[in-house]
Amino acid sequence: MGKRPRIGITMRLELQTQRFYLGRDYSEAVEAAGGVPVHISLIPKREYIAEVLAGLDGILLPGSNTDVDPHYYGEEPHHRLGPVIPVKDETDILVLEEAERLNLPVLAICFGMQVLNVVRGGTLIQDIESQVPKSYKHEQGVPAIRNSHTLKIAKGNLLSDLAAVKNADGSVRVNSSHHQAVGKVGKDLKAIAWAKDGIIEGIQDTRKGRFVLGVQWHPEISASFDLVSREIFELFVKKCGVGERKRN
Repeated sequence: MGKRPRIGITMRLELQTQRFYLGRDYSEAVEAAGGVPVHISLIPKREYIAEVLAGLDGILLPGSNTDVDPHYYGEEPHHRLGPVIPVKDETDILVLEEAERLNLPVLAICFGMQVLNVVRGGTLIQDIESQVPKSYKHEQGVPAIRNSHTLKIAKGNLLSDLAAVKNADGSVRVNSSHHQAVGKVGKDLKAIAWAKDGIIEGIQDTRKGRFVLGVQWHPEISASFDLVSREIFELFVKKCGVGERKRN
């Protein structure tokens, strides 16, 4: 067995206790797919981020119970904007910038996909329910593990090429725990999946030799039993392998 790729995962900040933390599902999904999870503290210093990423083979940007500051995409705060934690935004932005410089594979989940889009010059819908007419319920509540809505997946992309998608018996359904969404898609990104109400559910990098995938749902909480979720992590960890990265 070769060396397992090391995958950096940015953490969250609990304001009441000032503790960094992260749900176990992200690390467990990475490890089950063959990677070694490495937690990245929310310290928004460029030199710290550069030192951490120098020893990594890929980046996972996880979900968050916060929203990206709309200042980053040129908007003022909507009435339904959720909590904003500056060190979370700042750290994830620095991580994405360094990952871009190093050409590290990136898997961005929920909030992670949103901050990825913002870093690339895109915008966000600040609150789906109040800003998107005839939208579905995207904050499904508990249990979060339940598949909530159907995906429409374009052909010829990272998601449609998964064996579990190709061989799906009927529509692919995913869980849904977000009130914001990608608006204008950022530079060198394209939308590849949507909910049936038009909300973008997946994006990927358009450049040759770049593995950057964003999904709006939470495959980490269903990777132990859902084939599509499991294959997303397996593909990501494979792309983080040293041999695979050299071929890209």
